[in-house]
Amino acid sequence: LVIPQLAFIQPPKMTGISQALRSGNAEALGAYFSSSVEITVLDTEDRYAKADAIKVVKGFFAEYQPRTFSEVHKGVSKGGHLHYCIGEMQTSSKTFRVYLLMEDGPKSYMIQQLRIDEE
Repeated sequence: LVIPQLAFIQPPKMTGISQALRSGNAEALGAYFSSSVEITVLDTEDRYAKADAIKVVKGFFAEYQPRTFSEVHKGVSKGGHLHYCIGEMQTSSKTFRVYLLMEDGPKSYMIQQLRIDEE
């Protein structure tokens, strides 16, 4: 009996986060937030509890509905516990640069910091 090796490959930890950003789904993105998240959206910056962070992101998505999100650059800290991703989000009216700082979790990354800047 030969079992294809592909059956055991897990999707990358960033997949769900990218899909949530691409679809503009704040609730799905919030599933990857740590209990406390630093959020910067345009000129507003603060540390929020998870539920409040979801509301902030939901407000952004209501104003700027994403059409696409693509990962431009990814990396990992020297210790290997923190990961980052820089991406580009195209919305109906503008293009934004998205920065994510994430901690390694057992099944996915946990977002510690989210920054959305207009390009």
